[in-house]
Amino acid sequence: MDGQTLELLAEMICGDDQDKFPAYKSGSELTRFFQRIGFANLVHDGSTRKWWTLEALTSLSDNNLKAVILRLANPKEYKADRINTAKAIVCLNDILLLEGLKVELSGITPQLKECEPDFFVDIPDVKDLKPLPKPDFSKLNIESKLSDVLSSRWNEVEICVNNSAYLSATILMGSMLEGLFLSALSRNPKEANSAKSTPFDKKKNKVKEFTDWRLVEMIDVAHDVGWIDYDVKKYSHSLRDFRNFIHPHHQMLQNCYPDKDTCNISWLVVQATVNDLIEKLK
Repeated sequence: MDGQTLELLAEMICGDDQDKFPAYKSGSELTRFFQRIGFANLVHDGSTRKWWTLEALTSLSDNNLKAVILRLANPKEYKADRINTAKAIVCLNDILLLEGLKVELSGITPQLKECEPDFFVDIPDVKDLKPLPKPDFSKLNIESKLSDVLSSRWNEVEICVNNSAYLSATILMGSMLEGLFLSALSRNPKEANSAKSTPFDKKKNKVKEFTDWRLVEMIDVAHDVGWIDYDVKKYSHSLRDFRNFIHPHHQMLQNCYPDKDTCNISWLVVQATVNDLIEKLK
């Protein structure tokens, strides 16, 4: 299977996005999940759950991957909860579409079948995209030192792009997103902590400290409270995915190499994020 497909399967197995996936799994629950399928040798070692799960999936043969997929679609995995079972099958079929596969239930038995991919996406013409002028970070009403840092990073992005260092440029732009959203959270704690997607620390039984939020959580909350529009949320997640290429193993698995067009689009995402935050947080 394609590396991107395996990563999506790993995300589903871990279940961090509980609005999208049917069940969250801790490290010990990941171990039990694989043991239920018959893989007693797959024991979570305490490392980052998603990357550990992705490595586990990468090590499996095609037949064993099939067993994982069928278990994810099995009602027994969700204790016969109809809603979670249905959510699981919808998620799986979205993930498997470009592999030409789908899962169906025959009674209570999941089956993996081949299908003809029916996929359409409106691909924009990016040939003529040009980077916009540097945003005026001072209009965000943030700390002057942070504004200077963001401005400096924008300058470094321009240097990277002009010297064909596209991966470095993209990672820097992803880091700028994190700085923008963390600043917005810190200046508006009451609103940020009351969103439906606000991350909760189950061990401490309280909302996570802002410095512990992941970028995916920052983006979702910013949209939920109305700081950014849906299109900015969508493309911010795309830039977040490219920022994760800071991990060489992740880039190797994805076999993806950002180019100038990637940077041009990412530039627009940062600019659009700044514009939305200036407008919505006046």
